[in-house]
Amino acid sequence: MMNKINYIELGATLFVPAIHKDLNAIVIETKYPDLKSILIDTEDGIKEENLEAAFEAIKNLLSVYEKKHLLVFIRPRNIEILSELLKFEYIDKVDGFILPKFSLKNGEKYINLLKNTHFMMMPSIEGEELFNQKSLHELKEMLLVYNERIILLRFGLEDMLRQLKIKRNCEDSIFDFSATSYVLGGFISIFKSAGFAISGGVYPCFNDEDGFVRDVKRDLKEGLFSKTIIHPKQIKVTNELYKVTKEEFEEALEICENNRAVFNQNEKMAEVVTMKPHAKEMLLRADIYGVM
Repeated sequence: MMNKINYIELGATLFVPAIHKDLNAIVIETKYPDLKSILIDTEDGIKEENLEAAFEAIKNLLSVYEKKHLLVFIRPRNIEILSELLKFEYIDKVDGFILPKFSLKNGEKYINLLKNTHFMMMPSIEGEELFNQKSLHELKEMLLVYNERIILLRFGLEDMLRQLKIKRNCEDSIFDFSATSYVLGGFISIFKSAGFAISGGVYPCFNDEDGFVRDVKRDLKEGLFSKTIIHPKQIKVTNELYKVTKEEFEEALEICENNRAVFNQNEKMAEVVTMKPHAKEMLLRADIYGVM
């Protein structure tokens, strides 16, 4: 039976290569108890020659893992590797898969492997489709058929920069560059308007906490939620940033409980029908992460 997961539950998703020495300790929740979700990687995080070792590590983990609160996802290297992973004993213990380099060429193949399973999906769009709005609309139509199975969509931020031959510094927001801002604006408007959630891009400077805070705050401003993180020190920071303010909580609660169609809320017009979906999500954030 499919276990529906709301994207707000993901929080910070820790990127962990499958061959990492602490994989079992992290997933069994003894090492980072505040972590909400994990990405076990068999793609860019490991070399081709280490793939068999990655398989053995995942098999070992699955044999001892008992489901608790942590949301566990695997990122296969490609369609062939996903097919192999689905044959593993106890693979049903994981919550789903992040689908790398999801495109018009391979999207249906990925989906066909998973559509008769309970696994949730997070497609990651990383290739030339990012720069072609017609292709993005075609991908949207493909994914809408399976939207109940999709937690959120991801975009390949580093892949985008590579294709544009751009390198950003720690102090730069991806929305500061005209090209990437344009690409992401189109991506966000096409998919969010269709009801899909979108995660924020990876922030590569793991020792720059101030920069990471700015990056997550900009994600939230742009309507992006959940963050793949590359260092455990970013777990606590992300959880704190995902809390809602007392004012946000009270306004969301008032919108959800109000019987009027329109009312004055703190010198602003509040329309219940249009604002209620966002208000419900703010209340869920408050429930999961707390109120400042």
